[in-house]
Amino acid sequence: MSENIVILGSTGSIGTQALEVIRTYNASAEGKRRPLRVTGLAANASVEQTEQQIREFLPERAAMYSEEAAADLRARVKDLNVRISAGIEGLEELAAMPEADTVLTAVVGMIGIKPTIAAIKAGKNIALSNKETLVAAGELILPLVKEHGVRLLPVDSEHSAIFQCLNGERAERVAEILLTASGGPFRGRKREELKEVTKEDALKHPNWSMGAKITIDSSTLVNKGLEVIEAMHLFGVTPEQIRVVVQPKSIIHSMVRFVDGSVMAQMGQPDMKLPIAYAFTTPDRMALPSEPLDFAALQQISFEAPDTETFRALPLAYEAAKTLGTLPAVFNAANEEAVAAFLKDEIRFLDITERIEEAMARHRVVQQPSLEDIFEAEEEAREFVRLKGKGR
Repeated sequence: MSENIVILGSTGSIGTQALEVIRTYNASAEGKRRPLRVTGLAANASVEQTEQQIREFLPERAAMYSEEAAADLRARVKDLNVRISAGIEGLEELAAMPEADTVLTAVVGMIGIKPTIAAIKAGKNIALSNKETLVAAGELILPLVKEHGVRLLPVDSEHSAIFQCLNGERAERVAEILLTASGGPFRGRKREELKEVTKEDALKHPNWSMGAKITIDSSTLVNKGLEVIEAMHLFGVTPEQIRVVVQPKSIIHSMVRFVDGSVMAQMGQPDMKLPIAYAFTTPDRMALPSEPLDFAALQQISFEAPDTETFRALPLAYEAAKTLGTLPAVFNAANEEAVAAFLKDEIRFLDITERIEEAMARHRVVQQPSLEDIFEAEEEAREFVRLKGKGR
């Protein structure tokens, strides 16, 4: 159970939903149990929204990634007793602050790695939403978690589901992790049909409300590939023990098959507040104002195999997971750069996966990498994708 929480990425989709969870918990906790306390907030550049959050939750510290935004925020909240810092150093300082016991890492991108490391070294539990932490640096993060005796609490809905299914089980009992995917907005389409899709098409996720980058990742199945790599690190399994299955309604969030043949599944409405709340309150559960599943109305739940011929990012992710070293960082960074270009209408939808594949093919993998090796591989991949140009 977390009591004092730092939220890195407080103005993003996960961060704002986390604050909503805290509001709900504290409203129901009044006079019954200790409230959840926000001790720190960090955002990129959304000054006005961060100011509103500070005035509501009254944290001791806040940080803005942008120096200019930090200066603006200081001026806006000078009447409050809150310390404002800036840049990656500010995020690291916030992550390691003594007053906190849990850090929610909900920033997007590789900038989440260093603050997560700072939090682990300071003995904080990590409510992990930043995928890049384990995808790019899992080989460094897991030994640190063990060394400092902290917990990694998954916030991603699929990993939270697996985490819940494994409650009370031993690792050697796990035969297979069944990682579910909605299939995204283009499920059932072939490559030829995807040549002219727009970013507006790709941003129409059928089930989940997420940020733009994660929604695009879902449409390419890159998101599921990143989750494969994360699951391998989080749960100590091999890539061969992780199977992706498409479950279009996003009702079953993931499953675990055990050595005796039994399968445990975690089910619920597609609502990110559920895994966020569980990360904050585990092993307890809090009441959430969500609509219960109506199984009679649901009637059936269907499954299908992912189309890896059309959505080639998934087999590329498995390649990165099996190779490890710096290759997962290249997979992730090339995707980030390609998605950014797609959202700016500089490349086409199918170019995203092609850029990833090309970046991986030309990369010379460094095994057992240092953090410096990982960031060098990241920048190399980004530069390659940028140099491919903006032509279609």
